[in-house]
Order: sequence, then C-alpha cells, then structure tokens
Amino acid sequence: MSDYLRERFEDVDLTPGQGRISATISIGLGLLAVLAGFCFLYPELFTTPEFRGFYNATLLRGVLFAGIAVAFVAGFISVFRHSDRRYGLAGMVLACMAALLGSGRLDVPPLDGRSLYAGFDYFILTLLVLALVFIPLERIYPKDRDQRVLRRGWITDMKYFLFSHVGVQLISFFTVIPIQVFLHDHVHRGFQQWVAAQPLWLQFLELLVVVDLASYWIHRAFHEVPGLWKFHAVHHSSERLDWMASSRLHLVEIIANRFAGYLPIFVLGFAPSAVYAYLVFISFHAIFIHANVRFRFPGVRWLIATPEFHHWHHSSEDEAVDKNYAAFLPIYDKLFGTLFMPDRLAARYGTRASTRVPEGVVRQFSFPFRRDKTPRP
Repeated sequence: MSDYLRERFEDVDLTPGQGRISATISIGLGLLAVLAGFCFLYPELFTTPEFRGFYNATLLRGVLFAGIAVAFVAGFISVFRHSDRRYGLAGMVLACMAALLGSGRLDVPPLDGRSLYAGFDYFILTLLVLALVFIPLERIYPKDRDQRVLRRGWITDMKYFLFSHVGVQLISFFTVIPIQVFLHDHVHRGFQQWVAAQPLWLQFLELLVVVDLASYWIHRAFHEVPGLWKFHAVHHSSERLDWMASSRLHLVEIIANRFAGYLPIFVLGFAPSAVYAYLVFISFHAIFIHANVRFRFPGVRWLIATPEFHHWHHSSEDEAVDKNYAAFLPIYDKLFGTLFMPDRLAARYGTRASTRVPEGVVRQFSFPFRRDKTPRP
C-alpha cells in the first residue's frame, strides 16, 4: 500500500490547468476537515488539554465549514479538469464526511493533562500555519527550482509530522515526566528562583546558549557513535530538503533530543514564559533551516544557523560529512572544529551509499535494530 501511495502521489506535477492543484487542495483540506470533525465530536479524546481553554467553538466551527466548502468546490472543479475524476470525487466525499462530523460540540473544559488524548488539533493548526508560510516561500525563493511541492518522500515526512504532533503526549511521557521525577529532590530551588527572576529576554538568550550546547553534543554523538548513527541516518535519508524534511526523525532520536534539551531547562529553572517563547522560536527555526530556499544571509550566517549552514550538514558530499552539528549557534562548530561553510550551496543530500535506509516509516523504525552492521557515512 505504501509503495502504491508513493507511486501515485509523490513527485506530482502541479502545473496549473490539469486539475491536479484543485484535487490536491480538495483531498488535503478534506482530510484535515475530517480530523477536525473528530475534534468537535470527541474533544476529550482528540484535542490538546492545554489548548481547550483558548478555543472559541463558534469561530472554529465557522473556519471548519469554510474549509469544507473550499474542499468541496475544489473537488467539483477537479472532477471536470483532472483526467481521473476519482480524485475530485474523493475530496468531495471527504468534505461531506467532515460536515457530518463537524456538527459535534466543542465544549469540553480543560482536563488534567495526564488524561489520554491524541492532539489532532495541534497537528491541524500547525500544519496549516506552516504550509501557508513555507509553501509560498519555497515557490518564490527556491534553492532547487525543479523540486516539486509533492516531491518524492513527502508522504513519509508527513507521517512523521503527524506522529510528532498527535503523539506529543507519548513523547512527553518519555522525556518531561522522567526529568521532573528525577530532579524533584535534586535541584537548587534558590538558584532556580534567581534564574526565573531574570528579565525574560535574558532568559531567552541563555536558553539559546545552554540548550544549543547540549544539542550540539547529542547531535554529534548520533553521528560519531556507530550504534546511534543508524537512528540518525533515518533523518539523513531525505534526498530532497524542504520544510517537511525536518519531521523525519526516529522516535529514539526524538526522545534523546528532547531529553537533552529539557534537562538544562528544568535544572536551571527558567520561567515558563521564557521556555514557551524559546520552544516556539526554535521549532520554527528548525523547520526554516531545512526549507528549500536560497537565502544566504551574508554575515549573519556565521552567527546563527541558516538554511545554507544546515543544508551543508545534510549534504552527502565527502567534505561536508560530519559537519555543522549546531542547531542554532555555529560558534560551537567553530570552537570544536566541525564548521564547514564554503562559498557555494550544497548540491547533493542524503546518506552515503554505504548506509542504505529503507523507504517507509515502519521499515525505517526497525532499521536501527537490525543485526547487520551498517557503516556510518
């Protein structure tokens, strides 16, 4: 089934006038509207507890039905313009299903965060915002002009994106909760109070410096420790970079990265508002540096990680391998001898031929646990 999806829906030509753009909009919005409909029907199961208190049900229902209308109209257009009418019809059916589901009530009060839930709302809102920002940005300022929006591998990356947002509770269970339990009786409360009393802008900068140092070394370990490399090779298996490629991360690496990042945050006791600002900023930045954009940022590129900097980290060119580990501050790569920034842009991505990562999320998840010895790149 996965091979069929890749054959039919990857590397798709979206040249206007063929009905493919309208089909993509119809099916895409239709699927998101169905997920949103489940959020209205069963909010206690499919919405994020921390978000529920901010929702205006009337406004959100209006947005939902507007999206349903667009999906239905786009599907209707595709029926008459696409060579295969089934795509348009599928989008229209999804829109109708969403309309039925969306009649539910979103009136569940905020619940204890420990209750079981799947964050469909988090996935939908984040995907829509990022798509509206990065798809036009990559079309207007592309690094690779020939790369398509629905390029090869986007379905795999979308599955990773879905899991990392819907499964946020599971990820927190293996990261935040163990840290909180372990540090409960092993932290200096007075020092934490002093840190939290600092100006928020200063805490934000301190977070960038401290967390990036931890991220540098955990990232470097995933490259240079053979047993860890196989987990990280999944991320490097993307041969085409864009904003979706940042989501391709093995669960073990997600947990390790979150643990390494959250540990100094909880040890030092930064104020929650500073932490939230940092997490929003660094999450957006992580997506931006994978984007298919040609920005070079002269001067600034030596101070903060840019798409040019991180694209070289993903390059499979010999001289670029095991370089540019920093998530945000290239100074760490300069200090520890891993900086690589020539006066040109990276041209080739992926792992070396000696590391062959299979296609598909399930096979990529099991890849690091195989007994065969796969060399590092």
